[in-house]
Amino acid sequence: MEKGMQEFNTHISSEHRLFDLHIRETFQYRDLIGLLVKKNFTAQYKQTILGPLWAIIRPLLTTVVFTIVFGNLAKLTTADVAGDYMIPAFLFYMSGNICWGYFTSTLQSTSNTFLANRATMGKVYYPRLVAPIATAFSGLISFGIQLALFLAFWACFLIRGGTSIQITPWLLMIPVLVLQMICLAVGLGIIISSITTKYRDLAMLVGFGLELWRYGCPIAYGLQLVPEKYMFLYMLNPVTPILTTFRYAVFGFGYFDGRYYALSWIISLCVFFIGLIMFSRIERTFMDTI
Repeated sequence: MEKGMQEFNTHISSEHRLFDLHIRETFQYRDLIGLLVKKNFTAQYKQTILGPLWAIIRPLLTTVVFTIVFGNLAKLTTADVAGDYMIPAFLFYMSGNICWGYFTSTLQSTSNTFLANRATMGKVYYPRLVAPIATAFSGLISFGIQLALFLAFWACFLIRGGTSIQITPWLLMIPVLVLQMICLAVGLGIIISSITTKYRDLAMLVGFGLELWRYGCPIAYGLQLVPEKYMFLYMLNPVTPILTTFRYAVFGFGYFDGRYYALSWIISLCVFFIGLIMFSRIERTFMDTI
């Protein structure tokens, strides 16, 4: 073999173990993941005039609408805990919208993995996990742009003063929260993708279900609106501790309960690993049923 050439040794077999998730093989295809991330991101804004600016415009307009409708007209509380403090409503709504936007876009794109890639997967071999991983990472680019925009507004309010925002070490929690969103969104997405290879009805319900799910999350209102007797049931929603902890991290105060956050991580990891197992089982036969 010539010097500098990379050797590939791929063994494709019909034998299958329950926890054979091809993690090492998927890592070997990291260059392909990078190419797919670039393709997905550019395809998302292809033939648009504003291009990647839409990653800024959408959350910005949504935040403005939320501020007017829920903040000024409905006058819903933005407080997660009782107390005399001031959080800019604009930052409150924007923090929830950018997190929810990344979570839902990743879930929806991942839930379409087999249907969207069936032509390629039927002709070329590569670890099937490459597709949902690339989807999550390509969405991470848009989320990074939105997070930078949010931090710019956050810094403006902080410098101007008149708010209760504080800089704390909790800001370091943001990457951990993003990782948790990826685990939960990819896990749910590949579960749905695995089921929809046989039952397409579920694909029709994803968008509708996410709209209903949004109202069960503290995005348009603070936790103070939730009666105490329903708090435990409300916190069983794994997205809720993610949103409240994100606000706790960026504002320096708010609601954080380690028990609920740990439960949220447990649910996220369980969903993620169940999704991986289902995905691994379905990928062998999906071309016969899709």
